Amino acid sequence: MGNGFGEKLRAERLDRGLTQAELGKDLYSPSYISLLETGRREPTADVIEELARRLDLAPKALEAWSQPVSISDAEYVLAGLYARQAWDLRDYPLAAQHAATAAQIALESKNTSAWWNMTYMQAECLIKQGLWAECRAMVQRLLDHPLAAESAGLGVRARQMLAAAAQGQGQLKDAVDYAQEAVRLCAQLPKGSTMIIGALRALIGALAESGRLDEAWKYCQEMNAEMEGQSLPQLAGEVAWVVGNVAFMRHDYAEGIKYHEEAGKLLSPAYDIDLWARFNKASAAVRLSSGIVEPETLSAIERAELALSIVGGTDTDRLEVAFIRARWLYLTGDIMGAVQKLREIHVERSLLARHTAGEVSLLLGKALKAAGEVEEALVYLDEAQKDFSAAGASDRVQQALDAVLEIKLAQRRAEAASAGSQQPATS
Repeated sequence: MGNGFGEKLRAERLDRGLTQAELGKDLYSPSYISLLETGRREPTADVIEELARRLDLAPKALEAWSQPVSISDAEYVLAGLYARQAWDLRDYPLAAQHAATAAQIALESKNTSAWWNMTYMQAECLIKQGLWAECRAMVQRLLDHPLAAESAGLGVRARQMLAAAAQGQGQLKDAVDYAQEAVRLCAQLPKGSTMIIGALRALIGALAESGRLDEAWKYCQEMNAEMEGQSLPQLAGEVAWVVGNVAFMRHDYAEGIKYHEEAGKLLSPAYDIDLWARFNKASAAVRLSSGIVEPETLSAIERAELALSIVGGTDTDRLEVAFIRARWLYLTGDIMGAVQKLREIHVERSLLARHTAGEVSLLLGKALKAAGEVEEALVYLDEAQKDFSAAGASDRVQQALDAVLEIKLAQRRAEAASAGSQQPATS
């Protein structure tokens, strides 16, 4: 069996907006479908026939899927296998290298769907490394290819990744635009496709980071409706995580806690420790942003730090977790500890998304104000204002301006009081 079977299976599945779990429902596990698509498991004739039936394929497709293995097929399968092994080991630079080799082989063999899939994998590796601009350039190539126009599923996936990369860069308007395009394109997908939920999650995240919380909440309700009838615990956990984030940001703490507690029960470190790390990081961050300083918040911080020490993560991940710890120090009254940690993070702020770098400068400014270093505080608050403005986070621009105004008013009152005390008394 050549690589054609796995690639055609993957392409046909994505074209219909199906996940591996949805395609294999009631008969084949997601891991088995993954093994078929990556060429690590040979399908029997019965399996081929059943999957073709589920995909509504004509019988002649079976013949095309069963061609003998050519030399280029074997080389492609090997390169793809190496890429996925490196991915599983979280060696994303090596995974990208093998995926690029597989993509080149597919291109030379005129196997368009295989080229698209391996190029997409390269883009996934780039985003894992925080190489946002390189990722966007690669995904744009995929989006410009006729295959993305012909397949709604591929078009949705490409736009969803563009939204994630733009958000990583701090270009929030672009992130919203890409995610909105993905959601609009979902109208062409089968009802109940989990790709719809993925597109909605991307849009909710971009809207929330932009401060458009009422819109984000509206889409949260739409996403909850899409989850009805779904029986995938991991997906349900991810949805609860996103909804909880927005609830916290809207200051609806009861809803935020409810959804995050639900997510914590559904997301397991044994299933995906990287996802578990990101959830705990996000949960701690939104709790602290809402001023919730309690044992569960500290536990979430510690879980995120522990998981990051296990999975490694990027420099951006390291700085984001350090920033969460700095916010905890600030809110629990350890101002000098917070200042010290924030100064360390600030040195590497170029590695952070623009709006996140703004958050670092804003908190450093507030911490310095609390420490009595008001002139230095003003420098960082001005920096935060510029970062938020460049990122399109208008609500946080106002936060920075308010902090500056507080300092200026306090300075004026002090000057007025000093001037009053120096005036000679009149008889």
